[in-house]
Formats: sequence, C-alpha cells, structure tokens
Amino acid sequence: MLKKFLASCAALFAIFFLISTPTIQKKFLYPFPYRSTLENYSSRWKVDKFLAIAVMKVESNFSPEAHSQSGAVGLMQIMPETAAWIAYQLGEPPEEVADDIKNLREPETNIRYGTWYLAELEDEFKGNDVLALAAYNAGRGNVHEWIEKNHWKENFSDVDKIPYAETRDYVKRVLHCREKYSELYGTDNFISTPIAFHELRFARLKNLSL
Repeated sequence: MLKKFLASCAALFAIFFLISTPTIQKKFLYPFPYRSTLENYSSRWKVDKFLAIAVMKVESNFSPEAHSQSGAVGLMQIMPETAAWIAYQLGEPPEEVADDIKNLREPETNIRYGTWYLAELEDEFKGNDVLALAAYNAGRGNVHEWIEKNHWKENFSDVDKIPYAETRDYVKRVLHCREKYSELYGTDNFISTPIAFHELRFARLKNLSL
C-alpha cells in the first residue's frame, strides 16, 4: 500500500515538474500562434503584444473559426459592426471594408482589427489595462457608465468591483495570461504599461502608418 502511495506521489511530482517547465508550458498551455502577424500589428499600433496575445487566447483559444452567440467572430472575437467602425477609422475604402468584414475570420484581418481596437481602448482609458479590457468585453459604454456611477479614478485597478461577473472573470484571465506570456516569451524586454504612457499612444491615432 505504501509503495503504491509513493509511486502515485512520484508520478504526480513528475507531472507537476513537466508542466512547470517553460518548454512544456509554451507548447501546451501558452502557445504563441500567429506570432509574426500579431507582433507586426502590435508594434504598428503601439500596444503590448503580450496583452494582445492574452486577449486572443481568452477570446478564442486561437481558433479562427470561433463565433460567439452575440455574433463576435474570429481569433480576437470582433463584431462585424465594430469591424466596420474600425475600418472607417483606418480610412479604408468601401470595397476593402466589405471584403474585410466578409473575411473577418481570416487571421491577418482579425488580428489587424483586434490589435487596433485594443490600442484604441488603451488610449481611451488612458493606458488603464483593467478598464480597457473591461471595455473590450462589456463595451465601452458600460465601462463609462461604471466610471461615472462609481466615481472610479484613472488609476482604477480593483477588478472585483466590476459589476459584471463575466467581465470580472474575463479581465482576471487576460491579465493572468499576459503575465504568463511575458514570463515565457520576453521577461527581459517586457515592460508593464503604466498609466502615464497613454500620451505616447495618442500619437498613433494621429499618425497612422498603414
């Protein structure tokens, strides 16, 4: 009986050790698909690539065919009407907009729109990741209502005060994934985005290099 117990403990220890190694975590728990595309657009829009990949993981678990009940589509779960608004903001001609919305499941288009939208929300909420992520999930209108009703400041960070349980869970999951991705793929060059950096992002909207 003792031998079986010790054998079970040894097996559990071995499993824990394996899943704790960076190589195993990268391959099975926190992979980085579409990396070059995501890094390209994250760099273009000046948004943290680890935040973007975390959003993608939580939104679709990297399935380009993901489709929510509300109609959100693709890797970063973009609503078609949001995609149309993003395309307008980017100054795309009507024929390109129609094609992009039609092909919203296509990874390059979805990532381009999703990273831009994430960067736009970071600008809108002055670099506050909690509020930007809450807006990505629940809508910017709801977040502005919460800010006004609860008198939240620009440095709001108490995720547990977010009214929607789904949004609270979403923000926590994305922030956790962002932390894991920064540890596994770039601890040395990862800098957590402080609130004061929003001024740097504002220039992105005024000088789009398409």
